[in-house]
Amino acid sequence: MKTNTISRKIRIIGVFFIILMTSIILSTIYLNEKNKKDALVINIAGKQRMLTQNISKNILYLYHNNSHSFSQLDNSTVEFIYNMNSLKDGNSLTGISKAPTASIAEQIVKVEILWNNFYKNIEKFKELLVQNNKNNEPILKNIVDTVYNTNTPLLNEVDRLVSMYTNYTENKTDYLRYIQYLFGFIIILLMGYSFTQLKNMEDNAKKFLEFSKKVVENPNNEPLEPIQIEAENEIVEATDTINCFIKKVNSAVDYSSQAIEQSKNASIKLEEITDEFDKVIDELTHSTDISAQLDKSEDMVIQSQEDLINSTKKLQELKDELDSLLNSCKPQLSK
Repeated sequence: MKTNTISRKIRIIGVFFIILMTSIILSTIYLNEKNKKDALVINIAGKQRMLTQNISKNILYLYHNNSHSFSQLDNSTVEFIYNMNSLKDGNSLTGISKAPTASIAEQIVKVEILWNNFYKNIEKFKELLVQNNKNNEPILKNIVDTVYNTNTPLLNEVDRLVSMYTNYTENKTDYLRYIQYLFGFIIILLMGYSFTQLKNMEDNAKKFLEFSKKVVENPNNEPLEPIQIEAENEIVEATDTINCFIKKVNSAVDYSSQAIEQSKNASIKLEEITDEFDKVIDELTHSTDISAQLDKSEDMVIQSQEDLINSTKKLQELKDELDSLLNSCKPQLSK
C-alpha cells in the first residue's frame, strides 16, 4: 500500500481536522449542558439553607403569636424533603442526577440525619401547638429552643454540601476546559504539520518543473540526464515516466549518431580505395581486358559508395527527426 502520496496526506490531515473540530464542538455542547444542570443542583442545594432558616423563623413566629396557620411551614418542609430526595436519588423531571461522588453522598446522609431530628421536632411542635394546652408550654419552649439550637448545625452541614457541589462543578468544568485547550493545541500542531507538508509538496513540484524545463531547454539536443528527485509517489511516477522517455530518446540518438559516424568512416575509406583504383587504372591503361575489369570494379565501388552515402543521408534524416521530436516536445512540456 502506498503511503507517501499527496492524496493520502491530504486525507489524513482532513480526517484529523474533522475529528478535532467535532470533539471541540461536542465537548463545548456537553460543557454547556452540564453547567446548566450543575447550576440547577447548586441552586437547589443553596435553597436548602434558605428553607431551614425559613422553617426556624416560622416556628418562632407561630410560637410567639400562638398561630395555627402552618401553610408556610408545611410548604417549606415539603420542599426541603423533595429537594433532599432529588439530590440523593436524582430527579428525571428536572434532569438532576443522583449524588455524583461518594463524598457528596455521605454529606447528604449527614444532612438527612440532622434533618430527621429537626423534622421530628417540627411535627411535635405542630401537634402541641394545635392542642393549645398551657400545660404544654414548657415542652413547646423546649422544642423551640431545640429547633433554634439544631438549626445552626443543620445549616452548617447544608453549607458544606453546597461547597462540595460547587467544588465538584468547578473541577469538572476545569477538566473539560483543559481538554478543549489540549484539542486546540493539537489543532495548532496539526496546522503547523499541514503547512510543512504543503510546503514540501510545493518544493517537490518546483523541483520537478525545474528538471522538466532543463529537458525542454536543451539547445544542442545533447543527451538528456534523467530526473532524480525524492518526492511524493505521484511526482515520482510522473518523473519515472519522463525518465523512461528520456532513456529511449537518448538510446535512439546515440544509436543514430554512432551509425552516422560509422557510415562517414566507411565513406572515407571507400574514397581512399577509389583513389587507389584510379591510380592503378592509370598505370594499367595499356591492357584493355584489365582496364575493363577495373572499370567494372570501379563502377561497383562507386555504386557502393553512393549506397553508403544514401544510408548516411537516411541516418542523418533519422537523427533530424529525433531532434525534431525533442524540439516539438519543448513547447508542450513548457506549458
